[in-house]
Amino acid sequence: MGEKKNEDFIQRTLVLIKPDGVRRGLVGEIISRFERAGLKIVGIKFIKFTKELARKFYEEHINKPFYPGLEKFMTSGPVVAIVFEGVKAVEVVRKIIGPTDCSKAPPGTIRGDFAHTSLELGPMNVVHGSSSLEDAKREISLLFKEEELIEYKRHGEEDIFFS
Repeated sequence: MGEKKNEDFIQRTLVLIKPDGVRRGLVGEIISRFERAGLKIVGIKFIKFTKELARKFYEEHINKPFYPGLEKFMTSGPVVAIVFEGVKAVEVVRKIIGPTDCSKAPPGTIRGDFAHTSLELGPMNVVHGSSSLEDAKREISLLFKEEELIEYKRHGEEDIFFS
């Protein structure tokens, strides 16, 4: 996997562009927001969630009242799964996407700018971002093999030093 990184500084996290984001043609806009924030893509794929994958991915929500709608939504179309790497990546992604409750997401965040409500499924917040480093590791391992994550340096990255 290359050199060991200090996870307090350089982290990997997962972002999903959900079926509504894909259907609405927002993939490029969403990816560019993360790249402009200094995060780099180390893994990306276009996938279709099955019911089984949805249950594994959202296992902590299975017994909650909203889960059936979430599963129906996540299996309704293609999803873009992206592993981003960068300085404090988990925190940076969470700030860029905004709060889970899209009604509280400020303008300028992905959810604030693009979330909407479906009469059938309720609030649709366009993206998922891992909520912690531990969640990121679990979620990435569900969707990517280690060899699918590519190490490389972005322009200017040589200016980042590790202690």
